Amino acid sequence: MASRKTSHLKRDDSDKYSVLLPTYNERENLPLIVWLLVKYFGESGYNYEIIVIDDGSPDGTLEVAEQLQKIYGEDKILLRPRAKKLGLGTAYIHGMKHATGNFILIMDADLSHHPKFIPEFIQLQKEGNYDVVSGTRYSGDGGVYGWDLRRKLIRLYKKEVLESLMERCVSKGYVFQMEMIVRARQLNYTIGEVPISFVDRVYGESKLGGNEIISFVKGLLTLFATT
Repeated sequence: MASRKTSHLKRDDSDKYSVLLPTYNERENLPLIVWLLVKYFGESGYNYEIIVIDDGSPDGTLEVAEQLQKIYGEDKILLRPRAKKLGLGTAYIHGMKHATGNFILIMDADLSHHPKFIPEFIQLQKEGNYDVVSGTRYSGDGGVYGWDLRRKLIRLYKKEVLESLMERCVSKGYVFQMEMIVRARQLNYTIGEVPISFVDRVYGESKLGGNEIISFVKGLLTLFATT
């Protein structure tokens, strides 16, 4: 794993980063996560777009997203909603179909991972030309606050790598991200790691209900049986 450096490599202005942001009942969190994404991408100077994939949130998340689109512009905030909850993995697949960037960043809208780490992900990817860069709580000075085993991870992929992995994916729910990294290792894709701090969601309830936790465990068993 590479160390956390402060030096900056020469920026490739042709690179674009598409952030996939699945949402469900995130009306309180969404304005803050979007503001932070805009802030840190703006400060670093990288070209980006934020794709919000809302799964029919009854709390008005989509309406909040529409207001954010008016504030930041349709070129920066793309809305690709779905009628109902269809699984986290399929949300990422749906979002990627609309991504115009050559790099894909997948993360959660509940602020469990802070966007301030994104420039480090990008810098590490450029330094090592990694296919995947993953946040980890087990390395360096990364920390965890209110975090449990159900928490998802932030990851940066080369778009063509994520497309290749998705073609092989069998998971639709929360085990999706684990399957992606398992299959990436199987296919000998290069993986960099950035130590980051995780915090539990800021507002609202966890998107994982009891049935989804059972599905998560079943998905893990299926993954282990098929890889």
